[in-house]
Amino acid sequence: MDSLGKCGIPGCDCVVYCGHEPVFRHITGYSDSIKTRPLANTNTYWLFSASKLFTCTAVMQLAEKGRIRLDAPVSEYLPEYGDLMVKNGSAVERAKKIMTIRHLLSMQSGLNYNLEAPSILKILEETHRHATTRQVIRALADEPLDFEPGTHFQYSLSHDVLGAVIEEASGKSFGTYLEENIFQPLGMKNTGFELTPERKANMSEQFVYDTDTMTSAPMSLENCYVLSDRYESGGAGLISTVDDYILFLDAMCNGGISSEGYRLITSASIDLMRGDQLHDVSKKDFALFNRKGYSYGLGVRTLIEREKSGARSPLGEFGWDGAAGAYALIDVKNRLAIFYAQHVRNCGYAYDVIHPGIRDRTYEMLEIAE
Repeated sequence: MDSLGKCGIPGCDCVVYCGHEPVFRHITGYSDSIKTRPLANTNTYWLFSASKLFTCTAVMQLAEKGRIRLDAPVSEYLPEYGDLMVKNGSAVERAKKIMTIRHLLSMQSGLNYNLEAPSILKILEETHRHATTRQVIRALADEPLDFEPGTHFQYSLSHDVLGAVIEEASGKSFGTYLEENIFQPLGMKNTGFELTPERKANMSEQFVYDTDTMTSAPMSLENCYVLSDRYESGGAGLISTVDDYILFLDAMCNGGISSEGYRLITSASIDLMRGDQLHDVSKKDFALFNRKGYSYGLGVRTLIEREKSGARSPLGEFGWDGAAGAYALIDVKNRLAIFYAQHVRNCGYAYDVIHPGIRDRTYEMLEIAE
C-alpha cells in the first residue's frame, strides 16, 4: 500500500477482519494535497456508492419484518410509481411491466443516473434546494424509464428510490431508520448523511485522478449526489470512517451478527442478497463494469465464476465499491471482511488494480485457499 503514492493515490486505509477479530490494518499517505496531515483512523470519507450496502441491508431488515415484499410493486409503497412511462425509440409510451422492489435492488428498474433530469431540477428549484428525499423521489416518477423493468441491468438512482420506500415502510426518515437499526446498534458513531462540523473537519481532502499521468489533483469536497440539504441519498450520500464501516462488514460476514451479539439481518437474507439476480441480457449489461467473474445480486456484486475472475475468494463473496475508490468485501464462508478507503474520484486504477490486488493478497496473507 505504501507504493500507491507513486501511482497517484495520496493516502489510503485498509482493514481486514476475520472471525470478529482485526487481522490487518495499514494507513498510509496524507489527507491533504500539501502533505501536512498524515491520514489517520479518524478521517471521514464520502462513501458514494458504498452507501448502497446499507440501503439494501435496511430493505432486507424490513422484508424480514414483513413491511417490504421484494416482489411487490414499488407503487405499493410509492403510489406515483404505478403509472410509469417508458422510452421506445424517439417515442414514449406507457410501461407494460410493473416495477418491483427486486428490480430496484438489482438495478433492473429502467431508471438511470441522470441527476439533471427535468423533474429533479424542477423540484429543486421549487424548494430552493431544500427538497426532501420523498419529494425528489416523487418527482422522479415523472421521468420515462429507459427500458421496461426487468429487461436490462443499468446502474441508476434505484437505491435512492429505495430510500423513499424505507421511509414509507418504516414511518421514519431514511437517516433515522439507518441510525436506529444499523449505525447505533453496531457502534458506528461517525456515519451518517449530515456533514457535521466534526465530520467536515476530519474529512480527507478529495482528489481527482488523471489516468494518463497516474497523478491526483485536489478537488472540492462536493458530493453531486447530495441533491439538497434535506436529501438523503441511499445510493451515494453517506459519510463514514474505516473504523465504522468495518463493523458493518464484520457483522455481515458473520451471519449478520455483530461481535457484540446484535442481529443485523439473518443468514437467509444475506444469502438472498448475494444470490445472482441477472438473466443473460442483464449479465451482458453488467459486464460493462469489468468486474470479471462477478454478477449482481440485491445491491451487491457477487462472485459466480472464479476461473474467469482469477479471484482467490470463494464463490458468493460479495460487496461493492464507491466513486472515490472505497472497496468492501464480505466472505461468509471464511467469516472475512475487507474495507479499503481512498478519496480519489475517477480512479479506474482502483477498480482494475488496487481492489483485486487487495482481495487476492489478503487471501494469500491469511493462507486461505478459497
